[in-house]
Formats: sequence, C-alpha cells, structure tokens
Amino acid sequence: MLSPNRGKVERLPPGVPSPVDIHVGSRVRLRRTLLGLSQEKLGEAVGLTFQQIQKYERGANRIGASRLFEFSRILDVPVSFFFDDMSDRVAGTDGAAAAGMADQPQAPMEPDPLTRRETLELVRAYYRISDPQIRKRLFELTKSLGAVEDAD
Repeated sequence: MLSPNRGKVERLPPGVPSPVDIHVGSRVRLRRTLLGLSQEKLGEAVGLTFQQIQKYERGANRIGASRLFEFSRILDVPVSFFFDDMSDRVAGTDGAAAAGMADQPQAPMEPDPLTRRETLELVRAYYRISDPQIRKRLFELTKSLGAVEDAD
C-alpha cells in the first residue's frame, strides 16, 4: 500500500517557474546557442515568436511533450538531452524531499556556468579553429591559466 504522502507534489505560487521547467529551458538555450541559432530562427522553425522562445528558455512557460519532441528534432538531440545533468534537487528526488522534509528552507541554486552566453560563445569559437594542433595548444593554455587562478 502506498503512503498517503507519496508522490504528493507541493505547488509553487503562481508566477514562480518550476526548477524542472527552468532546467529544460536552459538546455534548449544551450543547444540552440551551440548550433548558432537565434531565438528568432528557432521560433520560425516551430512556428513561434522569439518572445515565446524566450519564455520557454527562462522556464516561465512550460514546454509540452509535443513541443519538446519538435525541439528535439530541430535541435538534433534526443528528448532525454533536455533532462540530462538535472540534479536530484531540481528533479525533486533528493533525500530530504523523499523523506518528507521538503518544507525546510534550501539554499538557492547557483546558475550553471555552462549555460552562460560567454561559455557558449567560447566553445563555438574554439570549434571554429580548423587546425587541431592550434586547438590543442589553446586548450592547454586555457587549462594552465585556470590552474594559476586556482593556485592563487
């Protein structure tokens, strides 16, 4: 027999996006940016305005299953891509939530640095370098500079 609290989901106040919707939207933005597509171009491909794409990417609007499937085809990724790297906390399956302690205050989530525009532009520029040796040297330089920062 299932416990009466099992599977019960607390509703968020109106206007507050779900962490899952924010995560899925950030994955749409990540893939769109890596492909070099603007919000306008993605919107045209699915018959939406760029403002609607913005709302999806921020998590303000929930992406339905058929729309998510359409995004997966246009962005050339499996549907599961949009849920990859989702933390247990975002998914609501962490130990505290499972134990019924979800009412306790939680620290705010830190934004993923991989979804920052600067990171995405850097990755795109890196892969535009056609010479593999130059790319490797740049990679090694970047790692060494990062190690210097860590040492300080």
